[in-house]
Amino acid sequence: MTRSLDPPFIDSTEPSEAETPSLSLEPGLYVVATPIGNLRDITLRALDILRGAHLVLAEDNRVARKLLSAHAIKVQRLLPYHDHNAAEAGAQAITALQQGAVVALISDAGTPLVSDPGFRLVRAAIEAQIRVIPAPGPSALLAGLVASGLPADRFLFAGFAPPKAGARRSFLGGLASVRATLVLFETGPRLADSLADMAQAFGPRPAVVARELTKLFEEMRRGTLIELARAAPQAERRGEHVIIIGPPEEIVEMPSEEALEAAVAEALLEGGVKHAAGVLATRFGLPSREAYDRALAYRRKSQES
Repeated sequence: MTRSLDPPFIDSTEPSEAETPSLSLEPGLYVVATPIGNLRDITLRALDILRGAHLVLAEDNRVARKLLSAHAIKVQRLLPYHDHNAAEAGAQAITALQQGAVVALISDAGTPLVSDPGFRLVRAAIEAQIRVIPAPGPSALLAGLVASGLPADRFLFAGFAPPKAGARRSFLGGLASVRATLVLFETGPRLADSLADMAQAFGPRPAVVARELTKLFEEMRRGTLIELARAAPQAERRGEHVIIIGPPEEIVEMPSEEALEAAVAEALLEGGVKHAAGVLATRFGLPSREAYDRALAYRRKSQES
C-alpha cells in the first residue's frame, strides 16, 4: 500500500521561491549579525547582504576584512564605524541611505548594537524615516545562555558592569532583586574582581562563566558564584567572557529562625558579615538593613558563646 505524503512532495531539484536567494536588495540600513568566533556561523542571507551592499560599516576594518576574505566577498565600500568616529561616519551613512543606498552595519562579533555604538546610527536612520532591516544571527549572550543550563524563559542582559569597584558594587546591588537569570559581559583582566563582587552581591547563586564560545578552546565553568570567584585566575587572558547568573530563589513563606541562623552560620564560614547579609537578602528576600543586622547579631552571639 502506497502512503500519501502530507504535505505534497516537492521536487528538491526545483527550489521554491522562498529557497531561491534574491540578489536585489531593498534600500535601507541592514543590521547584520556576524560570527562570534567560528567564521562558518554566518547566515546565507547575511552573505547576500554583504555582497550586495553599497556600503558596509564595520567596527574594525581589519576584523571585517578577515570575515569577508573567508567568504570571498569583495564589498563596494568599507567604512569604519566605532565610538570615536560615530558622528562623522554615521552622517556619511545617512547621506548614502537618503540617496537610496543599501548599507550594512556589522560589529566585530555577533549582533550589532549589543555593546557597540550602532544604536546611534539605527536611531538616526529611524528619525530620517529610513527603513531598518534586521538580519539576525550569532549572539554571544544567547549562545552562553542556552548552553548554561540556567532558566532562559526570563532573563535580563545587563551588559558590562562598571570598571571601578565602588560603581560596580552599586550597579550589581541594583540587580540583586531581579527575578530573572542575569547575563553580563566582562573582560578577562577584570573577571576575578567582578566575580568576587557578584558573589558578594548575589550570594551562592548558580552561575556559568563562558569563554571562547564557538572556538576551538570553548569553555563553560560552572558552579556557585562563590566557587567561581575563588577559582577565577587573577591574570585571565584578554578577551570577553559571558557570565550567566541564575535567578534568586523564590520565597514561598518566611523562613524559620532556625533556617535563618543556619544560613547565616554557613555564610559566615565563607565570608564576613557583609557577605552573610548578602546571602540572607538574596536567598530569603530580606531587606538589606535587616539582613545585615541579623548577620551582625549572630556573629556577636557566636563570639560570646
